[in-house]
Amino acid sequence: MFLGFVSLGLPDGLLGVAWPSMAASNAVGLDALGWLIAAASLGFLAASVLSGRLLARPGVGVLLALSCLLTALSLLGFAVAPAWWLLLPLALLLGAGGGAIDAGLNTYAAATHGPRVLSWLHACYGLGAAAGPIVMASLLAAGRPWQLGYALVGAGQLALAVCFALTRGHWRAGGAAPALPQRSGPGLRSTLALPLVWLSAAVFLLYTGLEVTAGQWSFTLFTRGRGVEASRAGAWISLYWAGLTVGRIAAGALAGRITPQRMLWLGALGATAGALLVGLVPMAWASVSGLLLMGVALAPIFPALIATTAQRVGAAHAANTIGLQVAAANLGAALIPWAVGQGVGAGGPRLIGPALIAAAVAYLALFALLARHTRA
Repeated sequence: MFLGFVSLGLPDGLLGVAWPSMAASNAVGLDALGWLIAAASLGFLAASVLSGRLLARPGVGVLLALSCLLTALSLLGFAVAPAWWLLLPLALLLGAGGGAIDAGLNTYAAATHGPRVLSWLHACYGLGAAAGPIVMASLLAAGRPWQLGYALVGAGQLALAVCFALTRGHWRAGGAAPALPQRSGPGLRSTLALPLVWLSAAVFLLYTGLEVTAGQWSFTLFTRGRGVEASRAGAWISLYWAGLTVGRIAAGALAGRITPQRMLWLGALGATAGALLVGLVPMAWASVSGLLLMGVALAPIFPALIATTAQRVGAAHAANTIGLQVAAANLGAALIPWAVGQGVGAGGPRLIGPALIAAAVAYLALFALLARHTRA
């Protein structure tokens, strides 16, 4: 499970640092990043919505092997694609593979483990996402093409797919399989009839929109908007993803001492404070500290929201709701960065800072509404 989430984070960490070079080599504007993220998120969305059915049929081990193979082939395709338009269907396939891994592992971990393991699971995503900027920034600083970074990560994904295929039978061990979604569970339509499901999905949409915008657009803000050297800005972005990793490890260690609800409040408030630093204070110390604060603050939110799903909607609807939440999360990961890209295309990269602030404040407000209705 941990290796699967490392593999999810690596491509996300690559893209933000590689994007200015990718845009230049493909002769497209910086705002085209929104379309690339949208294509990936569309594939992610489809796989997430169908995750309950996918888990019930081929099983976790087979699903992981096939999904990781799909992401590997997509990343290798990025490395050799001769034209910009080919990157869009490749991103769609990359998102579909990632969506199946994400929703499948979240459902499996929520059914068989507690909040501690869920936090550590998502820390592994941050580990992969933190490694991605280091790999790409190092290659670009050495004068190597961005395609090499995607080739290296794609080869690693291919090796991981083989590992999942070889261990596919072990995912049913320990009596875990009966806890997974069964065909006799409630249908998707009955889950969608619950108002709290929609509110919860909207919270996920805003959360991931904020997380992805900070991770993917900050490099452009610093280099194109504030004149920061590329290698230095890449290190700052890596620090953001590292904050997500360290924060989730710490959240797992504190899972028995701090309630998930308190973690969620601290995360929402800390992320807003970090966004204000990054967006309003154009100085190096504010950029670094704001990004690090955002990473640490955002860290416990996704796993804590996943772990408390059954408390909000009931155990019978938990599997369907987790799939819908992951789908909404990736819709937000597409829509909000796309909207930021449209703003960058119209008004320049300096608009990224205010966009971060707006996303953070919107998330804080909607989470407060969810917390109020959950108590009720």
